[in-house]
Amino acid sequence: MSDVVRVDMVSDVACPWCAIGLTTLEKAMAITEKMSHGQITVSVHLQPFELNPDMPSGGEEVIGYLANKYGISAQQVRINQQRIYDRAAEVGFDFHPEGRKHVYNTFNCHRLIHWAQTEQSPESALMLKKALLAAYFTTVENMDEPDTLLAAVAQAQLDTERAREVLLNGEYEQAVRAAQTRYKMLGIQGVPAFILNNKFLVEGAQPVEHLAAAIQQAAKRAREDESSESL
Repeated sequence: MSDVVRVDMVSDVACPWCAIGLTTLEKAMAITEKMSHGQITVSVHLQPFELNPDMPSGGEEVIGYLANKYGISAQQVRINQQRIYDRAAEVGFDFHPEGRKHVYNTFNCHRLIHWAQTEQSPESALMLKKALLAAYFTTVENMDEPDTLLAAVAQAQLDTERAREVLLNGEYEQAVRAAQTRYKMLGIQGVPAFILNNKFLVEGAQPVEHLAAAIQQAAKRAREDESSESL
């Protein structure tokens, strides 16, 4: 019987480090499964976090927005962005060669991810998350356009008509807001954040080997706890 490690990944589609973090997590999962000979598997559950909750429709130009948000120069923003692109290339996530042009609100993305996770499966939500990240950072689509989001739904092989209903009817709004509040109350201030087995917190886009080690440690701790409870 294999050990299952639950990983709640708190993240935002608008977060480039989250794109890197998710790619890293998948690599860490593959390493863990191989090293454990299939005795450790990981169940990923996606949790919402909005970096730009007050972003107006249409978004804002990325360089100016980030410069104002962090109180740095446009040149420093470009340097920081290049550092992100270089790290992404190392782990295998493709950013657009010229980078993203705008920053968008992602509340509707989170509603669709929650829908996929609730009505389909965590695996379906993961596929949708990856498609949305690619739309945001790789092909730099307009994330305010419903057609962009529905194209990601189709790419994830999910029901586009049902997704359209979710968008139009405001479904899962309360559920997403409640989840965001919960993780903020737990102390999550930045993303990505990985919560392992509801006990261990790993923050930031960690190197693959660090995240793999954390997963293996969580599995070991779970086994030890189970053994102590059976005594």
